[in-house]
Amino acid sequence: MDLQLQGKVALVTGSSKGIGEAIARALALEEATVIVHGRDKVQARRVAADIVASGGRAHVVVGDLTFDAQVGRIVEEASQFAGPIDILVNNAGGSGGVKDTWPTTEPAFWTAAYDRNVLSAVRMTTHLLPHMQARRWGRVINISSLAATMAPASSPGYAACKAAMNAMTSSLAKAVASSGITVNAISPGTIHSDALDARFREVAAEQGLADQDAPWDAIESAVLPLFADVPLGRTGQPEEIARAVAFLASPLSGYITGTNLRIDGGLSPVV
Repeated sequence: MDLQLQGKVALVTGSSKGIGEAIARALALEEATVIVHGRDKVQARRVAADIVASGGRAHVVVGDLTFDAQVGRIVEEASQFAGPIDILVNNAGGSGGVKDTWPTTEPAFWTAAYDRNVLSAVRMTTHLLPHMQARRWGRVINISSLAATMAPASSPGYAACKAAMNAMTSSLAKAVASSGITVNAISPGTIHSDALDARFREVAAEQGLADQDAPWDAIESAVLPLFADVPLGRTGQPEEIARAVAFLASPLSGYITGTNLRIDGGLSPVV
C-alpha cells in the first residue's frame, strides 16, 4: 500500500534508539524526509546515516525538550534543512530510570516526569501547530503507554503522565480538526527493547527458568507470563508500533483523529 508520504517532512522526537528509531526508519521507507532527534548526537547520527545509506533522506537535531530555548532551536534547524514540518511524532519521554513506588515516590519525581513526557510534547506541538494550520494539513502522533489506562502499582508518576498525554490528545484533536490536522495517540504494551531483554534474562536466571544466554524465544515464553498476561503470548516489536505510526501519519488516515490505538497483543480489555 502506498501511504502517500512522499515529500512529507516528519520530526520524530527521541528517535535515536528504540521505538523512536523504528518509527524514523519506517517513515523514511515510505519516502518521508525524517528529522532524527535525540540528546545523544552519536546515536542520532548513526540512525540518520543508516537511513541515508538505505536511500532515504534524514537530518539530525540534538537537544533537551525540557528547555523552551532548545525546542525553538530544534524546530528552526529542522525547518532550515527540510522546510515546514508536516508530521510530529512525540515519542521522547520515558521513566527517566526512576522506578518509584507509592511508599517511595516523591513530588519531584512527578514534576520531572511530567516535564519530560507531557510538557516536552506540548512545547514541540505548540511550536509546530502554526505552520500546520497555515498549510491546512498536519499530523500529530503522541506515543503514550498502556500504563495510562492499565496503571500498575509501581511507577505511578509515569502512568499519570501518560494518562495526561491521552487527555491532551483528545483535547487537541478537537481544537484543530477544522484545520486539516489530525491528532492521535498510540499506547504500546510490552514491547521488546534492549532493557526489557536484559531484564527478562536476569529474571530467568534468578528464578531458574532458563539459562541467561538462552535463545530469546525460550526466555520470552518462560518470563513474559510473570510480567504480563498477553493473549498473543509474546512481546511486541518496535517495528509493529512504527507501522501503525506510519499509517496514522499518512493522508489515508484523514478521518481518524482523537483516538488512542492500543498495540498490546490483546492485553487490555475491550471497552
